[in-house]
Amino acid sequence: MIDFHNKGVFKLKPHAEYAEKVEALLCEGEEIVAAYKSMRGGVIFTTKRVIAVNVQGLTGSKKDFTSLPYRKIDAFSIETSGTFDLDSELTIFSSALGTVRFEFTGSTPLTDISRLIARHAC
Repeated sequence: MIDFHNKGVFKLKPHAEYAEKVEALLCEGEEIVAAYKSMRGGVIFTTKRVIAVNVQGLTGSKKDFTSLPYRKIDAFSIETSGTFDLDSELTIFSSALGTVRFEFTGSTPLTDISRLIARHAC
């Protein structure tokens, strides 16, 4: 499982092609909403869950996929970018995984992602 507390893993930027890594894992009727990539891993938001990909090993052929269904999220918060701090953050609280924090570069539309999560939490 991914070490969510290692911030270096999740300095994410938009990367639509990264979604291809999880297409084979999708459930019937599940669609990809957004994909973000870090140096070696990434995060994909679907209509049903968050899928984190951790690329392991020297060659990068070994991958760890961690799935967090939105219905298992107890609470979440977003921190938007500011004038000097250009990064934004999404923090998810789940009794299954604990606290999960994703840091995004630039002007990532976290309001769209939070709306997606909230739709399943309400």
